[in-house]
Amino acid sequence: MDLPKLPIVEPPGPELKPASPAFTKLVESKRAWLEDVLKPWCRTADLAALRLAEANWIDLAGNVDPQKTLWLWAWGRFEGVVSEELEGFEESLALRLTLKSGETVVGFPDGRASRAEGIVLIAEDGLTATAALDEIASAVPA
Repeated sequence: MDLPKLPIVEPPGPELKPASPAFTKLVESKRAWLEDVLKPWCRTADLAALRLAEANWIDLAGNVDPQKTLWLWAWGRFEGVVSEELEGFEESLALRLTLKSGETVVGFPDGRASRAEGIVLIAEDGLTATAALDEIASAVPA
């Protein structure tokens, strides 16, 4: 998810000065770090590292929801699994997950039942299957 380029808003008040170039540079630097460093890291980190990052997310990313950033970016390692626009699992496309064990699971993601660390798929016959993020070798449209 690309971070929006919002203007720096000055709080109201007669004695306030415009944002200094140093402050503007700091804000741009943080945005670049989130996009160029933290987001790609989330796409490759293992589950233990992601859990540790979640516990320290406010220090790493600021006051943002880890479900809509950290975990969304982590699931983004598999194209088509999440929708950054909807900030959650893409429920309209059937997926074929190949697990590291060699097992294959096919179904539609259940956005309500799926959690940060695991996805729940609903098969055409109504049966469900669950897979943890670190159990999945690949995910492709079915």
